[in-house]
Amino acid sequence: MTTTNGLWQGDNPFDYSLPLFIFQLTLVVFATRFFVFILKPFRQPRVIAEIMGGLLLGPSVFGRNERFANAIFPLKSVMVMETMANMGLIYFLFLVGLEMDISIIKRAGKKTLSIAIAGMILPFLVGIGLSSLILVDDKSMSHPGYVLYLATVLSATAFPVLARMLVVLKLINTDLGKLALSTSLVNDVCTWMLLALAIALSEQNTSNWASIWVVLSNLAFVSFCLIVVRPAVTWLIKRTPEGKPFTEFQICIVLTGVMISAFITDVLGTHSVFGAFVYGLVIPNGPLGAAIIEKLEDFVSGLLLPLFYALIGLKTDISLISGASSWAFLFVVIPLSCVGKIVGTMLMTLVFQIPNRDGVVLGLLMNTKGLVEMIVLNVGREQKRYYEYEKSVLGNQIFSLMIIATLVMTAIISPIVSLIYKPRKRLAPYKRRTMQNTRLDSELRVLVCIHTPRNVPTMVNLLEATHPHKRSPICAYVLHLVELTGRASAMLIVHANRQSGGPALNKTQAQTDHIITAFQNFEEYI
Repeated sequence: MTTTNGLWQGDNPFDYSLPLFIFQLTLVVFATRFFVFILKPFRQPRVIAEIMGGLLLGPSVFGRNERFANAIFPLKSVMVMETMANMGLIYFLFLVGLEMDISIIKRAGKKTLSIAIAGMILPFLVGIGLSSLILVDDKSMSHPGYVLYLATVLSATAFPVLARMLVVLKLINTDLGKLALSTSLVNDVCTWMLLALAIALSEQNTSNWASIWVVLSNLAFVSFCLIVVRPAVTWLIKRTPEGKPFTEFQICIVLTGVMISAFITDVLGTHSVFGAFVYGLVIPNGPLGAAIIEKLEDFVSGLLLPLFYALIGLKTDISLISGASSWAFLFVVIPLSCVGKIVGTMLMTLVFQIPNRDGVVLGLLMNTKGLVEMIVLNVGREQKRYYEYEKSVLGNQIFSLMIIATLVMTAIISPIVSLIYKPRKRLAPYKRRTMQNTRLDSELRVLVCIHTPRNVPTMVNLLEATHPHKRSPICAYVLHLVELTGRASAMLIVHANRQSGGPALNKTQAQTDHIITAFQNFEEYI
């Protein structure tokens, strides 16, 4: 049964799927938030806290207690958890695709493409070479899907995690940050292609033609999304009058398309998240994407996505990492993979005459891992060998080893980059310039930052207190700070003056108009 008759009827709520799932979800969210709070001073990305929350509840820590494991995470509840986690994963990857700006790939020059490909090749080769160190039977060692899963994880870069890390490190608007974002985006797209290929090679249970048909059918799906879905969504957007919000029916159509896309790619032989990701990519940039993200992001990323990390933690058992060979693998794979990324990246940065320090930092940033790598490992663990159906392509030991390796590789990046790279010194050409040293008749330049229209009167009063006049004028640069919700990162923002009297497209633009009008009136007043 799903629901209990109540405690007073003598029922144990943990014997019923709904109350048990609610308790599991609450426990997972609390564990995740605990590590987010603990790791915040260390500038660690949120994905680290979510993985550690899953490890805490899994067999590595609390799950070692059989009473806890059988009561809170019994085997019968795994199906419900896995279904909800995958639903959250589907919609989260849809949001990731929605936030990505694929025009960056179109505009990507020779430098970006060369650095991205070179940064993938060396760690990819390292993954192929290190696969021989894993203690599995000889037959699986020759399996191409097995090797491809490991090599893909080591060569991948997590674009969403890197974008947020660059914000924390205050590198998002530097030349290095922009290059890192565009490079990681190209890398991320290549990772999805490799994942689709790995799944195809793992499922060839009938003939070699099966893999080819999986790849071709998914290419056809991507083409269909570009040729049919994107124009259809564009038509839907154009039907909405300028400045009007999207209707509930329009939003539901787009969200239903996520499930249809996920179903199609699952039927075609790849993972369902691939369809959701591609569907998000083809939706045009604009107010529709911002509206969907505003409605979904907090619920999906804050409530449903931690369930996926909890499942990763339940499948990870650190106690399996025992023996000299297992620890040797960890101590070899982490440095070699990191060095492979750095060397491959630096080779191209030298060609394009980028400073050595920037090349090293860029290589370090390219080692950022995240959700996509967890998906690759999870798919590899769930995938069955075509010649031995009862066994997974990735065993429990290698799965646990790779989870710990990706966790460590991501955790060390932020502290190292903060230590060796200080861009603020280069961006402070006026650090010794003071008001006392300026001439009396020189112009005083002031940067005014506004969050909401409520800040305008205070800032106007502050500027008025400077008593500007013609002999000692001021020049105020007004900056309206707005949290971006339509994309994962802002590469360049150009504010074009609209014709006066034109309607505002959204609430933010209306606020900007009020702020600009207020300062224009102040300019005329003084």
